Amino acid sequence: MNNSLFSRFTPKEPKFFSYLQQTSEVLVKASDLLIEMLQCEGKEKRMDFYHLIKDEERKGDKLSHEIFEELSTSFITPFDREDIHLLADSLDDVLDRINSCAKRIAIYKPKKNVASTLKLGKIVKQDADSIREAMKELESLRKNASQLKDIYKKLHDLENEGDDVYELAIIDLFENEKDGIELIKTKEILGELEKATDAAEKVGKSLKTIIVKYA
Repeated sequence: MNNSLFSRFTPKEPKFFSYLQQTSEVLVKASDLLIEMLQCEGKEKRMDFYHLIKDEERKGDKLSHEIFEELSTSFITPFDREDIHLLADSLDDVLDRINSCAKRIAIYKPKKNVASTLKLGKIVKQDADSIREAMKELESLRKNASQLKDIYKKLHDLENEGDDVYELAIIDLFENEKDGIELIKTKEILGELEKATDAAEKVGKSLKTIIVKYA
């Protein structure tokens, strides 16, 4: 009886790490679908991939909501509430950018796939894989601080690589694309992919803040 009464007032184990790991798995799935979408040409197939990516984005939104609910009800949190909020929010931003890119491909229906879009998509995929690895390591922060620092650096390097690919792609696009409408379509798709790499770097910056404070 006493144990039962005590348990009612004992803080339950927060699910933050589980939710963050689940979100990173959703992110990897969305990035895998994006790579496939960037390589297919049929209008119907592109729309199918967009719907699949949208489903993953909604899963991410639901997990993000669960994290925020957990923040509002948990007595004890592993890190400052603001740091958890920023990390969850930055993960959601990457998913949103992937979804935004997929939406533009599906709606704009570009006549051809441009090699640079796939190249940027593969950088986004590397970002997603790195973020998933970071979320696995985060629960044992003190033990895995070195690995997390390496992941932060990798996300930073990938963002720089993404900038370089984007800039060269834009130069090539304006020099060689003669169809003005296709130029606009491709430029917007490239822009969303580049923004996805920026969003992934923000995940790295959130990780860096946590490492500095708690490792």
